[in-house]
Amino acid sequence: MSLGIEKAWETLAGLDPADVTKRTGAAYADGAYVLKSLGMDFRIKPGAKTIESVTPGGEVLVERFGYFFNLSALWYLVLAKEIEPTGKHLKPDSLKGGEVFFKGTHKLPLDGVALKFGSDRDGFLEKVKSLGGKPLTEFGDASAELYPLPRVPVTLILWLGDDEFAPRVDLLFDSTCEIHLPLDIIWSVAMFSVLIML
Repeated sequence: MSLGIEKAWETLAGLDPADVTKRTGAAYADGAYVLKSLGMDFRIKPGAKTIESVTPGGEVLVERFGYFFNLSALWYLVLAKEIEPTGKHLKPDSLKGGEVFFKGTHKLPLDGVALKFGSDRDGFLEKVKSLGGKPLTEFGDASAELYPLPRVPVTLILWLGDDEFAPRVDLLFDSTCEIHLPLDIIWSVAMFSVLIML
């Protein structure tokens, strides 16, 4: 299956909204799905082929990071299963083909997030809170779970820099991510989740 945006619109338009909402956690009214991403609501209208932010500030996802967000949101509505996250974490490179997350033009900009928050734990936590994230206590110097899509959480882990070590940010997926989405869409989800932190 080609995972282009036109194919996503076409496929979504043919689906039963009751099934889509049950599987994805989205809502549906007046010909539009309302999907929550990073604490913000987005209205997705298959008939008009439009995605718009309902929440102030959400325009950055639709417009600036639209290449990643719009494709991810549409294919999530098409493909996601009615399966809750397990809370078990996976590193991206443990996914089949997941080494792509760290190579060339596909490399996630985690270094930029580390540079921005490498000595600002509170700033990191405030940023994730502003994106509807919840702090975690089991990883790194600070960590948080973000919900770029309702059933596809992403965990970001901040390791503060010191005299010996440069700051670092790691990203983990829930073990169910591959049940919901193919690798290239998982990568797009990770990309907009990291970019919005910068």
